[in-house]
Amino acid sequence: MPDSSPPPSPNSPWENGWTPDTSRAPGTRRLYLAGALAVTTIVVCVTAIVVTDKQTDDTSRTKKADPTTSAGADGPGLLSYASPSKQGTPTPGEHTSSSGSGSAKTPGTTTSTAAAGHGSTPSAKAPSPSKSTSSHGSSSGSSGSSGSSGSSSSTAWKSVRSVNYPDRYWQVSGDFVKLNPANSASARSASTFKVVKGLANSSCYSFTTANGSYLRHRNFILRAERNDGSPLFKQDATFCPRPSPYSGAVMLESVNYPGRFLRHQNFQLRLDRYQDSTLYRSDSAFRLVAGLD
Repeated sequence: MPDSSPPPSPNSPWENGWTPDTSRAPGTRRLYLAGALAVTTIVVCVTAIVVTDKQTDDTSRTKKADPTTSAGADGPGLLSYASPSKQGTPTPGEHTSSSGSGSAKTPGTTTSTAAAGHGSTPSAKAPSPSKSTSSHGSSSGSSGSSGSSGSSSSTAWKSVRSVNYPDRYWQVSGDFVKLNPANSASARSASTFKVVKGLANSSCYSFTTANGSYLRHRNFILRAERNDGSPLFKQDATFCPRPSPYSGAVMLESVNYPGRFLRHQNFQLRLDRYQDSTLYRSDSAFRLVAGLD
C-alpha cells in the first residue's frame, strides 16, 4: 500500500518544540561566546599587568625612601649576608700626610715666594751631575749627615774646604762668604760653621756662624745674615747635598732653585746654574771637614 502521509511542513516545530531562527546565520552564538571570552581574557591580562607595574613602582619608591633596606629583602627564601664591618676600612679623607719637618718641600719644588723675593723665576731642572762616585764619597756624605744631626758640638762644627783649592775654605768676610786661606786664628774662626738640619728641608743642610747668623743666598750671592723667620729666608738658607765625581766631596744644591749649586768664582761663593764642564764640577765640589776653630 503506498505511503500517502504528507511531508512535514518546513514551518513545523521540531520534536523538542524549538523552532529554528531563520533570521540569522547559523553559528552566530558561538562567535559571540568566543568574542566575549577573548575580551574577558584581554581585560584580565591588562589588569594583571597594571597591578604588577604598580607593585613594582611601590617597591622601588620604598627602597629609595629607606636606603637602609638590605639587598636581600626583596623576597623570602634568598640567602642574605651581613654587611662587612666598616671598622678598619679608612675612607679617602682619613689618610692625611704626616706633619713635621719631614713634610717640607723637596729640593725639586720651586715656590712663587722665592721667585718674588729674587726678582726672577728659578730655572728648570738642569741635568744632574755625574753620580759615578766612589765608596769614599758615599761615606763622606753619610758622615756629613751625622754631623748635621747636632748630637754633639764636637761633630756639628765643620769647615768647608774646596776640592780644587784645598788650602782655602768657606770664610765669612764682611757680609759675604768667600774662599780664603785660614792662616790666622780669626780666619779659622770665620771658617768654622755649625751644620744643622735644613730650615726648609730636614734632609738638607743649613750653616750657622758662631754669632748665630745663617749662610743664605740673596741675588745668588752667598752671605751671612740673621734669620728673619720668613719662608723665603728658610729656603734661601737650605742646601741639599748631591753626589760629586770627586772622592769624599759633595755638591750643594739650592732647595728653592733646583739646578743651581754653590760654587766659587773668583773666590766668591755664589749660586750658579749647573754646567756640564770639568771646571764647574771642580768649583762646586766641597769637603766637609772638622772645624778649624
